[in-house]
Amino acid sequence: MAEKYPTVQGGGSLMLAWQVKNKRILVVGGGEVAAGRILNVLNADAHVTVVSPRIGLNDEVAYRIEQQQVDYVDRKFEPSDLDGVDLVMTAVDDPEASTQIYKLCQLRHIPANIADVPPECDFYFGSVHRDGPLQIMISTNGNGPKLASIVRKKIAARLPKNIGAAIAKVGMLRRKLRKIAPAIEEGPKRMQWYVHRS
Repeated sequence: MAEKYPTVQGGGSLMLAWQVKNKRILVVGGGEVAAGRILNVLNADAHVTVVSPRIGLNDEVAYRIEQQQVDYVDRKFEPSDLDGVDLVMTAVDDPEASTQIYKLCQLRHIPANIADVPPECDFYFGSVHRDGPLQIMISTNGNGPKLASIVRKKIAARLPKNIGAAIAKVGMLRRKLRKIAPAIEEGPKRMQWYVHRS
């Protein structure tokens, strides 16, 4: 007899669009990997603090600091750096230090991502395609980041050219409909109107 409901596959990640606007995010490290992490969280409107010695800073990280896009602490990580932080990402070439930071985060119940150490990650970064409000993420659950990038590029190449602009227009329409019919109970009415005009 065929299953009536989807089969549980297990071993995956809960894929979310995590809203980190105005959250305090700590990035430990200042190299190339840190630069990518910093850009990701700045694009999500987070408040970012970078802790890393100035020696060895990636050019992009140095630029973000110079432009005051991030707060900057010129030294190695100290446990007090976790005070008031909502999320932590490390990208340093010191496995022992990274593990220590992860353990401190666990004690404080702060979600953490330790670059290149999947067992010490509460969340993973995927390969992301962005076109305005459209964001598509491919994740391999830490198994093959380069493969995720290849898959993302193939998917992105097949998307309509103006899909981001079209989604932005749909968003404007939704906001207008909410003004016309703002009550929660009017949700089905808004949806009905929208479906008939799509």
